[in-house]
Amino acid sequence: MLRATFAGFSTALSALQANQKRLDITGQNLANMNTVGYTRQQLETSSLNYTNPVSKYMSNPTFNVGFGTQMNCVSQIRDPYLDAQYRMQMTKSSYTDGVQTALDSLSRVLDESSISGIQKAFDNIQSVLSNLQDSANINDAVFESELRSRMQALTNLLNDSANKITEAKQDEFDRLKGEGTSEQGAVEKVNDLLRNIGDLNVQIKRNQIVGQPSLELLDERNRMIDELSSYIPIEVTYYKDDDHSGTYTAPDGSIRDKMYEYDQNGKVIGKKEWPDDLRITMSYKDETGATNSLILVNGTEGGQGKNYAEATVNGTRENPEGASMTFTGWAAYNAANKTPVTISSGDNANPTNAHNYLEGGSIQSSIDMLAATKDGPAHKSVECYQYYTEKLNMLANTFATVINTINKDGNGGQQADLLSSRDGSAITAANITVNTDWYSGTVHFGNTSSTKPSGATDTALNMLEAMKTRFDGNRDIQGIFANLGVAPPDLGDKTFSDYMTNVSTVLANDSLANQTALKTNVTVLNGLQDSRDSVSGVSLDEEASNMMTYLSAYNAASRLMTALDEALNTLINNTGLVGR
Repeated sequence: MLRATFAGFSTALSALQANQKRLDITGQNLANMNTVGYTRQQLETSSLNYTNPVSKYMSNPTFNVGFGTQMNCVSQIRDPYLDAQYRMQMTKSSYTDGVQTALDSLSRVLDESSISGIQKAFDNIQSVLSNLQDSANINDAVFESELRSRMQALTNLLNDSANKITEAKQDEFDRLKGEGTSEQGAVEKVNDLLRNIGDLNVQIKRNQIVGQPSLELLDERNRMIDELSSYIPIEVTYYKDDDHSGTYTAPDGSIRDKMYEYDQNGKVIGKKEWPDDLRITMSYKDETGATNSLILVNGTEGGQGKNYAEATVNGTRENPEGASMTFTGWAAYNAANKTPVTISSGDNANPTNAHNYLEGGSIQSSIDMLAATKDGPAHKSVECYQYYTEKLNMLANTFATVINTINKDGNGGQQADLLSSRDGSAITAANITVNTDWYSGTVHFGNTSSTKPSGATDTALNMLEAMKTRFDGNRDIQGIFANLGVAPPDLGDKTFSDYMTNVSTVLANDSLANQTALKTNVTVLNGLQDSRDSVSGVSLDEEASNMMTYLSAYNAASRLMTALDEALNTLINNTGLVGR
């Protein structure tokens, strides 16, 4: 006998509807195969079956079959573990990428292997001094003018290098703040992302409450979360709000779970269908290495406009050294959650001083490169801008001191500075210049000494010796420093040229090590992206195969409908006609 008249038709109808929906979803997937951030969708179904006997007169209900399929929802195919791994790796890659951008800026200034720079200028000065060893040239204005020109070329290079490093610092600060530039800074982008994610949380939950899955909005939110992870380390968690998680005490004194519905007798009769909230926290460490967290987006708590944090940059473009960023807690209306956290670089010379730092992200890379001291950030991987600024300042000041001291001796102990600062302050790479008195003729290259008559070449010889001397804080030039009461200079046991070579080498080594780390991080990141694409991305071959499967199932369900119709027709119109 045919089972309940329309039960078979209902089964076939549910199969038709389910496979029609699957074909629709396959078409949606194929249409968005090249859409950035799109996540492959699927139809979730479950089998409809008896939960209780439909009649007390039924015999042996274990032989009953189900009532077809039920369409539960359309969902996205994502792997939360891969998402978390991808975002963690994005944070690492963005840090090394940000550092590499800074190192490339420095390389354009200090890479002596590819430009005729400061080292070449020292060689040119040494060449002119060699010519001045000849007593016939020592009083020749042409040779003195050539020396002055070579000195001017060196000071110009030092000025230019210092200015370009300052510009690189300011560009780095602009990448943080973006104020007054054509592009948004990191702080503006982070604030925009936090605000948009917070607003999407509210919009998505409102839609899901009334049964709309909002899958496209989920894609947009996930894209923003991925972008946010390039700036700061984050953790993403899903949770139920307070009204739908935890337990409560019922009137009868029993403890009940907020996730379930109960009847008047306290028996569970169903599970509440309530959408999850999304929380984003920023992970950071303090000077002891202890890990802490700050909530940046807290689901839909507080409502739209109040469920996300805010970031601000501390520092100015004119004085970018020591820049930091402060994050203020998610609930602007709730003072208890408003405790700010300031992210800084710390100080490598005093790493135990109180400070908070991030373990990755482009924001921390900028903050580390803008460390306030030459010692760099407390947890540095490379030297910062200030390190190279101080190195150039040391070189400029030491060179000026040596040249001026030797020339003073060559002028019979009279003050005769060949090099000075533009503003009269301590000599640095940014302000060193040739003394205007040398141009005017008030000061000359020394050709006498306390023991030698006019025309002596001692000054040229002493300067030549100085150009080849490895200054370590103890070496003197013919006792001149001791005689004039000047402390012997210290360049770390290096000559002027070697000192500049060392600066370039430090930069090259840092750049090479960071490039290796960046390449590794990007390779791992691409691998994780491929893994995510294999799960969440749209595959033309797979969707085409699914389309054929769903079409075959649809045709089979249609054929079942026809077969049932024929069986019912036979039962109604042709059964029991014999003998009429």
